Amino acid sequence: MKSIKPDILSRRQLFPLLGGAVALAAAPNLTSADPSDRFGKPAAAKARFVYVGTYTFPGTAPGGTHQSQAKGIYVFRMNPRDGGLTLLQVAEIPNPSYLALDPPLRHLYSVNEMTNGGVSAYVINQANGMLTPLDTLVPTNGQDTTHLSVQPSGQYLFAASYTSGNFQVFRILGDGSIGAMTDNFQSVGNGTGPNPDRQEGPHAHQILTDLDGNHVFGVDLGADKVNVWNLDANTGKLIANTVPFAPIASGSGPRHMAFHPDRQHAYVLSELASSVTVFNYDAVRAAFIWKQTISTLPPDFTGTNTTAEIRIHPSGRFLYNTNRGHNSVTMFEIEPESGELEVIGWESTRGQWPRGMNIDPSGNFLYAANQNTDNIAVFRIQLANGKLRFSTLINTPTPVDVEFGPAA
Repeated sequence: MKSIKPDILSRRQLFPLLGGAVALAAAPNLTSADPSDRFGKPAAAKARFVYVGTYTFPGTAPGGTHQSQAKGIYVFRMNPRDGGLTLLQVAEIPNPSYLALDPPLRHLYSVNEMTNGGVSAYVINQANGMLTPLDTLVPTNGQDTTHLSVQPSGQYLFAASYTSGNFQVFRILGDGSIGAMTDNFQSVGNGTGPNPDRQEGPHAHQILTDLDGNHVFGVDLGADKVNVWNLDANTGKLIANTVPFAPIASGSGPRHMAFHPDRQHAYVLSELASSVTVFNYDAVRAAFIWKQTISTLPPDFTGTNTTAEIRIHPSGRFLYNTNRGHNSVTMFEIEPESGELEVIGWESTRGQWPRGMNIDPSGNFLYAANQNTDNIAVFRIQLANGKLRFSTLINTPTPVDVEFGPAA
């Protein structure tokens, strides 16, 4: 997360996890797939408002190569024909590197990734997508707040502060503004990770709920674990789950995770080891059972790489992640019953250091934000096989996160 170049584990150093052997990336699956899916027919893409978070001037982004010229949150209108973006507004605020929207898409929230971390809230104009500030720079009592998400009920805002290793909960008020902080959980790292530059202590990198909002998860890169809590809906307190955490293999550096729409599988992306770990997920107990660990890199890759973002296609058939260094999106097919992954291939992001990546709600377009080349690559997702086909390139300064708002 910080601008320290980590020592990266090579593919050959990838590890067994909880007694399971590492599964290296397999050859691409060339068999055709049924274009239908188990979670509803793919919808046609529609015009909508798109929000891009950035690291802002005068700083240089973590892992960056030059001073950023970005000024805040960039508001675009999406063209449903090719996925292209037309700029509508720049909402100026420092380091809104990650964004989240409430379920009805009426409010947008951003982190402010600074030494004294914060979160901010905006009202979304439903007619033109533009943002009006509600709250700005609300303190998180954490350093370098790097991720946030909204509870599916819309009652609470969650935040993760990387450098200080703590996770925050805020009440969301009726008008969408940020209310009182109701909890601030300090994660604990063992300080003995194989990568002392990145794992000298806890580093909170993501906080989210499962798809039904029943449990809360805090991904800790420094401690190689995913904290698991239950949320007291009345008090906003995080209560340790009966199974309080899911261990990730030592030195892997878990960064982000995603839940499959079948509610039975979870996928954890490890930044330092460039791997995805597949778990069976028990939604009642919020417990994880290891299934597979697979590399995100080609077998012949010998350079330095860290992973950044992980997303699952709305159909539940494909999974994608970004690779910083290899500068690619890894494309995986998800086996329907086991949830295990098979590599489809790798697609260049047409730029450098792809940090953020997201899929539009219709499942037709994938956006990869190339932080160090100031552009966003747009790909059309081939629904028959999950492969990406390049569509267009949008020039915009230091893009980090891409999130989708209301229909335009």
